[in-house]
Parts: sequence; structure tokens; C-alpha cells
Amino acid sequence: MDRTRKPFQAVALTLFPEMFPGPLGYSLLGHALRAEIWRLKAIDFRDFASNKHRSVDDTPTGGGPGMVMRPDIAAAAIDAGRREIGRAEDAPAFCLSPSGRPFTQGLARRLADGPGVVLLCGRFEGVDARALEARGVEEISVGDAVLTGGEIPAMAVLDAVVRLLPGVVGDAASLAEESFSDGLGGLLEHPHYTKPADWEGRSPPEALLSGDHARIAAWRREASAARTRERRPDVWRAHLERRDGDDALAGPGAQTDASETK
Repeated sequence: MDRTRKPFQAVALTLFPEMFPGPLGYSLLGHALRAEIWRLKAIDFRDFASNKHRSVDDTPTGGGPGMVMRPDIAAAAIDAGRREIGRAEDAPAFCLSPSGRPFTQGLARRLADGPGVVLLCGRFEGVDARALEARGVEEISVGDAVLTGGEIPAMAVLDAVVRLLPGVVGDAASLAEESFSDGLGGLLEHPHYTKPADWEGRSPPEALLSGDHARIAAWRREASAARTRERRPDVWRAHLERRDGDDALAGPGAQTDASETK
């Protein structure tokens, strides 16, 4: 652990603080939590309610089903979360919502380089938009599906961020050779195999058994490209655009593998 770096401070704003740390308290992340590489604070929205019922929501303006979290409750919780990080105004804060932009590995890396993050776990029909606008909170989504609340998505975000902190993953080199990493050019990771060499009549690709490191590396690059083209054409297109931009900067002598543009 880098003793010169303060622990990364994660704050979850939630109606169910007892859900935390949950899965985050196990395995590598749990060990890092106990070692104070990172810290986790769960803040209950109801702590900011003013009536005896500790209610935090009200009916939607304009009518419609469900309930909406009040802006005064949400804003007070966000402010309290940012104070936990020690930066009352500009600490990163996000609301987990299916309406948000996709959470990415790039954002995970940027957050891991900072002091911490506040995650607002949405419930009901959502949070009054005025609170998010006033406090500069961006909505992010972990996938194109609607869940009952933002707690599980918040845990997914923290899992992605905390594992990137120095000292959490034992072999830091492994982080450079996984999906969306710079080491793979932002592509998906290639398939993996292990022993036995023959399982139910299936064997690993012959190239991986060759002992030829250059051949193995070439197979993995092509398998990574093929998997990305098939499963995530959007990621593949972004890879080609980024590579074409790099080639343009490199000048007319840059080489392009035409087979990868198929």
C-alpha cells in the first residue's frame, strides 16, 4: 500500500445503508477495505427527512404513477456525501439511473485516480432533476435494464473503481491485459484456457500449445479483435477510429493491417 496516498473515500447515498458493504466486503475489495486502501460510508436519505414518518419522496409533478425523491432531501444527502470526501462542492458525484450515460472503464480509471466518489442510489421513479442540476450530479447507467434501485449498480461501479487502486490487485500487470484496457487497444479480452488439454473431446487452440510466444501473442490479438467485432461492434468501431487517428498523426509512413478493417 502507498502510505503517501489517502484512502479512497466512497460514499453511497441510499435508503438501505445496511446493504453495504455487501459483496464489496469480500475477496480483494474486502481485504483492501480492511487495510484502509479505501473507505466506505453509507448515508441514509431518511437522516435528512423533517417529518415524523421520515419520508423522502412525493408525488410526481404533472401526475403519473410512482413517487419521486424530493430535491431538498437529495441535495442535503449529496452535500453530506461530499463533506465525507473533504471537498464540499467539487467531489465527483453520480446518480445511478437507467437514463444515464453508460459507465465505462475509462470513467472507472479517472475516478480511481481521484480522492473518492459519491454515488446516489436512485429509488422510486427517480430523483427530482433540480437537485441533480443544482449539485452537478451526472446520471450513469451500468446497463440497458431497469432494476429496483441503484444499490447493486453502485456496488458494480465501486467494484470496477476500487480494483484499480494501487495495492488492491496483487499482480498489477494483469490490469493492462484485460477488456477495455490500453494494453488491448480498448478491445475485449481474448478467450482463456487451462488444463486438462483434452476436455470432453475439446482442446485449446493449437497456437496456444505451440510454445511459440510470438505465435501465441498473434493468436490472442486476432482472437481479441474477432470477439470484439462479433460482440461489441460499437467498441470495434471506436477502436478503428482511434487507430486511424493515430495513423494520421504518425504520418504517411504509418502501416495499416487491412485484415483488421473487415
